[in-house]
Amino acid sequence: MAKFVYRMQSLLNIQYQLENQAKMELGRAQMRLNQEEEKLQALIDRKAFYLEEGRRMRNDRLHIMDLKDNRNAMLIMDDMIEAQRVQVEIAEEHVEEARMKLQEVMQNRKMHERLREKAFVEFVREENAAEHKAVDELTSYTYGQRGKIKGEQ
Repeated sequence: MAKFVYRMQSLLNIQYQLENQAKMELGRAQMRLNQEEEKLQALIDRKAFYLEEGRRMRNDRLHIMDLKDNRNAMLIMDDMIEAQRVQVEIAEEHVEEARMKLQEVMQNRKMHERLREKAFVEFVREENAAEHKAVDELTSYTYGQRGKIKGEQ
């Protein structure tokens, strides 16, 4: 039996490489998103600390400057939290873009795999037809030879 050679195997190999690259890009985007979310959580925790510190200061003796500093720190934290939320949204968009690219690359790879499978099925069908033809020719030749042998006797 002849060896099956898919003539577009190089394209399928490229699709595999593109899929691996897209997976790696999605992984990097997801890691970046996780980092941005961790930064956001750290800022939220820091703001909660300032809130608790402000409550504690109000219960103790009142120091106007400390209260103002605490209030300013909380306002700055609000701005930083809002800026970090924007960074998280940007990272989420990058993750979604990477996911869509991966999905597209996977669809292309699957299409090429289906084409390869169809080509293989056609190859097997042609090989079987050639094998049956060879068997038929051999049978005809053998039958013809027996007829010649019987006719000579």
